[in-house]
Amino acid sequence: MRVIQNYINGKKINISNDYLAVQDPSTGEDIAKVVISDERDFKELINSSKKSQIEWSNTTPLKRSRIISNYKSLIEKNLNELAELVSKEHGKTLEDAKGSVTRGLEVVEFACGIPHLLKGDFSQNVGSNIDSWSVRQPLGICAGITPFNFPAMVPMWMYPIAIACGNSFILKPSEKDPSCSIRLAELFTEAGLPDGIFNVIQGDKKVVDLILQSSEIDSVSFVGSTAVAKYIYQECAKNGKRVQALGGAKNHLIVMPDANLDQAVDGIIGAGYGSAGERCMAVSVAVAVGSIADELVAKIHDKSQKLKISPWTDPESDMGPVISKEHKNKILKYIATGEKEGAKLIQDGRNYSIQGYENGYFLGPTLFDNVTKDMRIYKEEIFGPVLSVVRVKSFNDALKLVNDHEFGNGVSIFTRDGDSGRTFSNKAQIGMVGINIPIPVPMAFHSFGGWKRSLFGDQHMHGPEGVRFYTKLKTITSRWPSGMRAPRNPAAAGTEPEWPRTSAAPPRRPCEPAQTAHPPRG
Repeated sequence: MRVIQNYINGKKINISNDYLAVQDPSTGEDIAKVVISDERDFKELINSSKKSQIEWSNTTPLKRSRIISNYKSLIEKNLNELAELVSKEHGKTLEDAKGSVTRGLEVVEFACGIPHLLKGDFSQNVGSNIDSWSVRQPLGICAGITPFNFPAMVPMWMYPIAIACGNSFILKPSEKDPSCSIRLAELFTEAGLPDGIFNVIQGDKKVVDLILQSSEIDSVSFVGSTAVAKYIYQECAKNGKRVQALGGAKNHLIVMPDANLDQAVDGIIGAGYGSAGERCMAVSVAVAVGSIADELVAKIHDKSQKLKISPWTDPESDMGPVISKEHKNKILKYIATGEKEGAKLIQDGRNYSIQGYENGYFLGPTLFDNVTKDMRIYKEEIFGPVLSVVRVKSFNDALKLVNDHEFGNGVSIFTRDGDSGRTFSNKAQIGMVGINIPIPVPMAFHSFGGWKRSLFGDQHMHGPEGVRFYTKLKTITSRWPSGMRAPRNPAAAGTEPEWPRTSAAPPRRPCEPAQTAHPPRG
């Protein structure tokens, strides 16, 4: 069976002999085993990251940029291979996997501009003959702990910027789909990245805790559930680390009575059931405002029944399996809870089976109507293909519903009315807002992150906020005292003019007349 190792100092290695099975979610079969690293692996990792980072931080931003540009080209060249690695271990459709790699690639492309992004600010004469300027310098060793749902995209939202800023980076991917991270590291080495700057360590919670407790690691980036995000935030704070920890979500999509209903339904279907609902930006709540509710539910029901659920190898697949048997059982419990709490089950995705893939972790799209805000299926993140429809009377009721929820990751509104769209975008207490856009994920040159219990830490991912997170600000204030520099030729002291200490005399070209005076600068 194929063994997935660590990637440390440019090599696939492991010291630990503990392993965990990696499965194909479409079949439920073991397809590989991944090492579960221990303290010995971690010590090797830290030594490698620490040794290489100092020299890398002194490498010019331009040279770092050129290596990252090479990396971008290699990812583009190997995009299909990377997408297949994602699909085999996660189960998402191949097109979905390709799209996720592409969104990560956009951050790599953004990081190519690091010479410009690291430019500081300068102020002349902030006081009498005093100048002041600021620069951004690397933190040191940065770490990322990433989830199973986007094994390429989410890590690529972290490490390209961290590395471009002059840091070394440690990636701890999900043990459920770890292969893609190794291939991404190999390609970075091929692009010219020095060994030890990008290391990958496999493992479970034990490795996570080693990262959080290590005095050598300066920052931690995380994406996952709110409970774990809060834990990571607290542990990093205890240990003096900079941290950005992105947690759970319960994203709403508001459908106003004047909305283009077909567009809204298309958006709900794609955002609610795409990737089997296993994404932090999935729409899990459709909010029907006023009289539009019955027609909206009917159209969602009709369109969701036409989705094709099949393995990633089927090019016509709309939705693949969920990640594991445990996660499937968790989703099944939520569906049962929704029924028990009184929600109207319009479409039941349970007991979904595909011939030849009976042991796969497939679920069909599930649709609830008449969901209320006191129900668990409304309050909690399900992370599966389960959509809840909440009916409200007015725009204000919809806005209040969104703002009252503990999560604040993403929200969208579908409307033809500019006033409704503008008011909603201003007043929604949510980190990312879409207007007639179902999944409002910003481009790489903006920054990604939610509010409230969807984010622990004060800076979002990638874009300008990513650069700020992976650097520390230094401000320099200087004044050069006035005075006279010693003669250039001590033997000829007194025979030629002395130059001010603040400025060396410029070399005289043969065609230039000799200068007899040079005005002092300070």
